[in-house]
Parts: sequence; C-alpha cells; structure tokens
Amino acid sequence: MASDISWKKIWDDKNFGSHDFDASPAIITAKEIKRSCQHFEDVHDKEVRILCKQDKREDRPKIFRDNGLFLLPKKNGTYYIIKGEGYVDVPDITTPIKDYHKQLDFDLESSKIGDSEMQHLDYAYANSLIRTFMNDPSLVLTIRGRKYTPEFTFQVNGFIIHTQSVQTEVDAGYEGKEQIVLIEAKNSSNNTEIIRQLYYPFRQWSENTTKRVIPIFFEKRIIDGEEIYYIWQYEFTNKDDYNSIRLVRAERYRIV
Repeated sequence: MASDISWKKIWDDKNFGSHDFDASPAIITAKEIKRSCQHFEDVHDKEVRILCKQDKREDRPKIFRDNGLFLLPKKNGTYYIIKGEGYVDVPDITTPIKDYHKQLDFDLESSKIGDSEMQHLDYAYANSLIRTFMNDPSLVLTIRGRKYTPEFTFQVNGFIIHTQSVQTEVDAGYEGKEQIVLIEAKNSSNNTEIIRQLYYPFRQWSENTTKRVIPIFFEKRIIDGEEIYYIWQYEFTNKDDYNSIRLVRAERYRIV
C-alpha cells in the first residue's frame, strides 16, 4: 500500500485540500513527490515508484480513499490525480473447471522451474490454451516487454485526459490474422485491478494497428493441489472512454 504519511505530506505541500477535484484533476510530478518526501528514511515512504504503485483500490493511501481519488500517468514522471472510479472488479470464476488436453506430445520440464506468472502464461500458450480460449489458431507471440505509448486523448469520469510517452508493459501479446490479444498476468487472487493496466496497452495498440485489440487478465491458481488457469476477457465498448470496460466472458481450465 502507498504510504499514508508520505501522501499526507505531499497533499499538504501542494495544498490539494483547496483543489476542486469535482471540476478538474490535479497534476503532480515525480520531482515534487521526491521533494516532499526527501526527509523520510524508509524507502517505501520516499520512492516515487512505490508511492505511485496503486494497482488495487486498497493500495491507495488513506487521503485518496477518503476523497475518492486515484492516479493515472500523464507522461513519464507526471501524474493526474483524478476523482472517480479508476478500478474494475474482477469477479471470481465459479463455473465448472474445464478439462483442456495439452497439445504438446512431450513434457515442458523448464516450465516446472519457479512459480512466476510469466512461465504459467508461457505454458498455457505453448499448449495452445490461449488460442483455444480465443478460438483463433492463428495467434502467435509478437509483443512482450516495455514500450512507450503514442499521444492520445480519452475520457475518465467525465474529464478529458491527455497523455503521451507513458511506459507500458504487457506480459504477452499475441497477433493473429484479425486480432491482437494483450494479456496482463495476475500473480495473486485479487478482486480489483486498476483499469489502466488494460486500457493504456489497449489504446497503444489500437493506435498502432488496424486489427481488433482484446485485453485479457490471466491467472494461475492452486485448487485442491491442481494448477487451474483462469482467463477473463474484457472489452472497451468506447475506445475513448476509460470507464467503458466490460467483462465479455471468463473461463477456468485444468491442463491434462
């Protein structure tokens, strides 16, 4: 969770208490955050990256939760503080677990070393589970790692937001004949996620390709000693509206 004492200090230094968040977002820079927090000793109280990592509703500092605020990047090193809903509920999947028969005729021994979300995603892709879920045998891995967004404008809770050159990272992106599938792999069972994790890469690739772009959450869980793979497919019904996110469908599988 972002430091309460640090954000209270930033809030007071910037006099955000007198800002009308109902009328417009506020803007803050990494330099201003560093300046306010420079005398704190704990790295969690002064490191900008940690203070601005608020990926779940409960990760926000108390001053944000009390005022209904959340952070979005404007550009690298500059952030909007916005009033409204910035997060999406990720529902549990309670439908029966589907048996999926792996497509490889040999064991992937390397996939058993470690326990990262990336290796589980790679295992699911290698066995064509992602292709099967998307009903698209043409999907191939083409996107991975960090990139920077082009300039674009969008709406958040009625506010017009301008952003450019924000660093994004997807765990994997697969391109097929007619669509691009972007996957954010979750490493724990959480029921909320910041919409930004799906929206910024979605907009980035929507600007850079003519193909349909589909955002997905992926997670591996252990249930009764078995590895179960959860997949949630989302869409943005209005490309220019951050809050137009909608769950399309969700399934869970065991690979046998």
